[in-house]
Amino acid sequence: MNKTIVPIQGMHCKACEILIQDELKQLPGVKKVHMSYKNSEAEILSTSEVPMARIRKAIEKAGYKVGRDDPKAWITKNPEDYRDILLLLPLLVVLLITAKALGLQNLSAGSGSTSSLAVVLLVGLTAGFSTCMALVGGLILGVSARHAASHPEASSKEKFIPHVFFNLGRIASYAVLGGLIGLLGKAFQMSGMLLGVMTVGVGLVMLLMGIQLTGLMPRLSHIKIAFTLGGQRIFEKKDETYSHTNAMVLGALTFFLPCGFTQSMQIYAMSTGNFLSGALIMATFAIGTTPGLLGVGGLSSLVKGAFARRFFKFAGLVVIAFAAFNLSNGANLLNLKGIFSFDTSTVQANVDDPNVVIKDGVQVVSMTQIASGYKPNKFTIQKGIPVKWVIDSKDPYSCASSLVASKIGVRKSLTKGENIIEFTPKETGEIKFSCSMGMYNGKFIVVEAKI
Repeated sequence: MNKTIVPIQGMHCKACEILIQDELKQLPGVKKVHMSYKNSEAEILSTSEVPMARIRKAIEKAGYKVGRDDPKAWITKNPEDYRDILLLLPLLVVLLITAKALGLQNLSAGSGSTSSLAVVLLVGLTAGFSTCMALVGGLILGVSARHAASHPEASSKEKFIPHVFFNLGRIASYAVLGGLIGLLGKAFQMSGMLLGVMTVGVGLVMLLMGIQLTGLMPRLSHIKIAFTLGGQRIFEKKDETYSHTNAMVLGALTFFLPCGFTQSMQIYAMSTGNFLSGALIMATFAIGTTPGLLGVGGLSSLVKGAFARRFFKFAGLVVIAFAAFNLSNGANLLNLKGIFSFDTSTVQANVDDPNVVIKDGVQVVSMTQIASGYKPNKFTIQKGIPVKWVIDSKDPYSCASSLVASKIGVRKSLTKGENIIEFTPKETGEIKFSCSMGMYNGKFIVVEAKI
């Protein structure tokens, strides 16, 4: 058996490995191909020596080049990377404008509503062709390889069976575990600070993944997110025999993989505080990832050459956009002002706020919570006078119904109808509040009491 080590330029993730591997396996005499994007190389095992010209042609067909990248380069020196990004940026802008026009930026328009689940599905589709495929693709190929070894006579249709069972297990586990973390969110009321830290953490993970997919910073491409709680041993365990049960179990365990998209959806599901809502959110997300994951085995037939390179770069730009969204929301939850906080509006303090009425020595604040936020969402109240915050919840099964006001220790899941929160402002300044995802927010402006 001949072994050939080939250095490859431009590899950024597991998806790159899959693309190149699919092309190299088609070369005559090639039996196995081991890929390593971390080392930027391919190990080819063949019955006879494969001409380098053929290997080079196969790699270029997949959209890559033979050669070594500069491992020390923080910024890519390849002009093609910058040209691709410049060509793709207008497409990203059009996508974001279209999403906004369709109202798809309102992720929490009712956690069980069609519009909300449509956004979750869109997030899943993006993840399925980018980060989820990068993390899970190797597992699917491993399952398929064991099935092929056990059934060498299998037809193309029969070879597709492992993909089906893997994804069925994945969808089922996401539904059940999504429901459970929804219940966990109800039982364990996380503070706004903890939610903010988690959301920012997810945003940073997604930002790293997005940059890796664009290929603009080669050194970051070698950073791998480690599995936790012994998860790596579970996923790396070798099983020489294939079974449908094993394929489903492996698919189910992907719920615990450190994917930024998955973690952001898990936080969203937890924020609902409801089993059904959590199950619907996570199941819909898993269904959204399915097309990308089903196509892993024949990925090279779907995306080839220059199109493949640009496809993954565009996916990286989309991931970066979602990362900015998470970082902005996390900044809102942490009451941070700066680069990730886009709320630059100013409100003049008005002691005679029409939405604040003093009755029997108590400031009564009236607010309505709907799927798209709070109306009104800015109030002027007086220091030292008790406040009765009356919230009329019109859509209790939405992210906006999970209310957080860290400064006064409020973390409340609103129920349909009237909800009352009481507190006394002890100092002048601002008391901010938001949904648990940080997307919808408002504030109280506390002024000195009128004499």
